[in-house]
Amino acid sequence: MNIEPPESDAGSEGALADTAIAGIVQRAQNGEAAAFGQLYELFSDRVYRYVAYRVDSNADAEDITEDIFIRMLEAIGSFRWRDVPFAAWLMRIAHNRVIDHYRRGRVRAATPLDDAPPLPSRDRDPQERIETFSDLQDLRLAMAGLTDLQRQVISLRFGSDLSIVETAKAMNRNEGAIKALQHSAIRALRRRMLAQDESDGGGQS
Repeated sequence: MNIEPPESDAGSEGALADTAIAGIVQRAQNGEAAAFGQLYELFSDRVYRYVAYRVDSNADAEDITEDIFIRMLEAIGSFRWRDVPFAAWLMRIAHNRVIDHYRRGRVRAATPLDDAPPLPSRDRDPQERIETFSDLQDLRLAMAGLTDLQRQVISLRFGSDLSIVETAKAMNRNEGAIKALQHSAIRALRRRMLAQDESDGGGQS
């Protein structure tokens, strides 16, 4: 099976080039267990982080993440570079699993996200980095006040560290729409976090 990788666009797969990712994906499509293991190592933290931004407990996030990679293994034969970047394709699976989770009403008690693995940020606009929120549990609560599309953008951009292009592909929207959603979501989050800080400080300015 011949896989032609897309032109590089500041890919978010870390130091590995698209050609290297393409080679691993092709070996996984050919049934190599070691290649699947490599994909798991490369993407598991990012997938977990995305899911943890969207659900209320770390235990659920861990369960869903494992299921996502099982589904990835089952569906990887259908992946083609010409459609979407691999990371965006994988995050579509993650998104669908989160939706399934809520449809089934499987909700556990919320737990802090302190143990969530940190991810390097490649956001070129530092003043808009979600990492400025010091407590991820507070961020999770603040995100509850966003629209579903805003939550998706924040989770994909800052949870799974997708680029604007990859996020647009994952959400089937144009890049301008993603930038607008990201901007509005960050502004809304900042307002909510500021209001919470003022409340915690007894209303003092």
